Amino acid sequence: MKKGVLLVNLGSPDSPSPEDVKKYLGEFLMDERVIDIPQLARLALVKGIILKTRPKASAAAYKKIWWDEGSPLIVISERLAAKVQQEVKYPVALAMRYGSMTIKKGLQELVDQGVDEVFLIPLYPQFAMATTETILVLAEELRQKYFPNIKIDHLPAFYNKPDYISVLSASVKRHLEGKTYDHVLFSYHGVPERHIKKSDVTKSHCKIDGSCCVTPSKAHEFCYKHQCLEVTRLVAEQLGLEEGAFSTSFQSRLGFDPWLQPYTDRTIERLGLEGTKNMAIITPAFVSDCLETLEEIAMEGQELFHEVGGKEFTTVPCLNDDAEWSALLGTWINNWADNSVKA
Repeated sequence: MKKGVLLVNLGSPDSPSPEDVKKYLGEFLMDERVIDIPQLARLALVKGIILKTRPKASAAAYKKIWWDEGSPLIVISERLAAKVQQEVKYPVALAMRYGSMTIKKGLQELVDQGVDEVFLIPLYPQFAMATTETILVLAEELRQKYFPNIKIDHLPAFYNKPDYISVLSASVKRHLEGKTYDHVLFSYHGVPERHIKKSDVTKSHCKIDGSCCVTPSKAHEFCYKHQCLEVTRLVAEQLGLEEGAFSTSFQSRLGFDPWLQPYTDRTIERLGLEGTKNMAIITPAFVSDCLETLEEIAMEGQELFHEVGGKEFTTVPCLNDDAEWSALLGTWINNWADNSVKA
């Protein structure tokens, strides 16, 4: 069998125009694993309310961070794919869950090169319904419908892999070198609390009460909150951060249902009001900088921090196309290929 690799990231509008942003948001928000309510209710919410009000504001936000080469997330992902290709002898393709760079196109690109065994890598360290799961479900649907002769394996959530934690910690340490900071905030993309309970394979462990995430359980294999807290713990340990000098929060909530807390904006505000003058912020739910890191955190977060008396606000870039990160992906790919041959 000829092997190939498909890297999959979130996606982006084709441009920061309101029309393209509306099209992108429509696809993204109509995903039943993103807004997990009955279809008719989702249609009414997304097309009846959100798409009539949000695209213009989102387009303005995208315009703030858009690069000459295009969407930062797309450009960074392309650079990463090119570097990973240098690390392996197998064809490497890139796709997005939403937008014009579809997973179907990515699979077709590999099939056209004779690939019939695909290693699919969702570019998310932690598992979540709205990220990893929706990618895997769609990829399998496409395989059955269009590519029945190929085999697809995938990389599981890698949030606690020692080599990943080492690469992430080294990157954070490098970017914080010479910076002044009193507190390090680990900010992760938020999800509704109900997503955590829906992903609980035990149907009883996850209570979101502060204790279940630190109580061993097989539910942790698919528990986004546990996996985020583990990344914070492991990186803080490697960086030698003292208890109280770092914390975890969740950003980008939508709607009125309870989302994972504490919220990033309120945490930034609280820390500033309590006297924190110099803050560093890390966003380890993303491997590529995007709207949520470049605009929501680096711009809005910094503005909020200054409004409440903060001074230095240091944002640590995502791993992006970091050489060590690219090499690590190459190692994982080669290990998969070697194990596949042995099997």
